[in-house]
Amino acid sequence: MSIPPLLFALLMWFIGTAAIVWLDSRPRHTFRTSLTLAGLVAIAAIALVWLKAGDDGAGAAYAGFAAAIVIWGWHEMSFLMGEVAGPNRDECPAGAVGWTRFKAATATVIHHELAIAATAGLLFAIAWNQPNQAAPLTFLLLFVLRLSAKFNLYLGVPNLSDEVFPAQLAYLKSYFRRRRCNPLFPVSILFGSGLAVRAWLVAEASPAGSGAAASATLIAGLAVLGVVEHLFLVLPLRDARMFRWAINNKAAKAASIECVGRGQ
Repeated sequence: MSIPPLLFALLMWFIGTAAIVWLDSRPRHTFRTSLTLAGLVAIAAIALVWLKAGDDGAGAAYAGFAAAIVIWGWHEMSFLMGEVAGPNRDECPAGAVGWTRFKAATATVIHHELAIAATAGLLFAIAWNQPNQAAPLTFLLLFVLRLSAKFNLYLGVPNLSDEVFPAQLAYLKSYFRRRRCNPLFPVSILFGSGLAVRAWLVAEASPAGSGAAASATLIAGLAVLGVVEHLFLVLPLRDARMFRWAINNKAAKAASIECVGRGQ
């Protein structure tokens, strides 16, 4: 097994995140064009998954992983730009607790989660009984990590990491909680870490240079990145600093800097 798959996973994560931050911080009148173009690229990525599903080589694993990141990026853009979220666009009702708060929070994102679930189903259908499972597994892992992060924000964490949160989704902040920790957080860390170790062991057991080894290593790297992103929710570090340079809006960038300076 070689190191390049880990570097490729890190590079795809960093470039993908920076691109989304940049596009989302542009003027709102550009959103429709950005989403349309990204949607066309996502369709091309789905076609690539179909073309490479029967290929068990390392290159096909890279292609499947990259395709999943691209498709995921389009979904994230549709959410962050406020196009696909949920029927509830209001702040959390004052005094809402328990089931009432949970229903209101779920209604803010349910359409987006269903869209992601449908896409995951499509990718698994395309790759069903095929040797190259890199795309569906990558997309599913991103989905699980996203749900975990959202539930942790809902239950409460010390660092909300909301400096670069888009203005059109500002109401979602009212559903976040700031607290020292929550019971789900250690489970999330253990799950992500265990998954990374499992994928690494699969990669080690696979033939060197094979598609299976590359795919498992890519998954391991992505799982580690997911754990790191979760740790940013509790550590006194600001992950937004890594992508502040990508913000295309001076006001948003100033607000980000101010929040970081205040330690928020």
